[in-house]
Amino acid sequence: MNASHRENIHRAAALAALNVPGVVALQPALADRLALAASRVYEAAAGTSGHHEVAGVRCEFTPAGAWRLEVRCILDVGHRVVDVARRVREDVRTTVTAYLDQHGGAAPVTVMVTVTRTV
Repeated sequence: MNASHRENIHRAAALAALNVPGVVALQPALADRLALAASRVYEAAAGTSGHHEVAGVRCEFTPAGAWRLEVRCILDVGHRVVDVARRVREDVRTTVTAYLDQHGGAAPVTVMVTVTRTV
């Protein structure tokens, strides 16, 4: 798997999650925040502007040949958490599976959804 392939999967998963009714935003993990802060310092020193992944989605290709994704969502208070989480899981899995099928990399996809808070 090359880096652009992983970035495309990451981006597709984030967009699928954000399109689910009730999802307000994606919550970055601490590692995402630290990486973003470090890259900003580097870019400021180097005078460049780089590309940042959308925080709130972690994806990895396992040694078993499957994709494992974690989506961290912030939800609107007017929605049932369990219903939105199920819909996010299904929509992200469907979107990533379709992307992999289109690009000749069919593999099992597992999605874990964590609701970090409601607003």
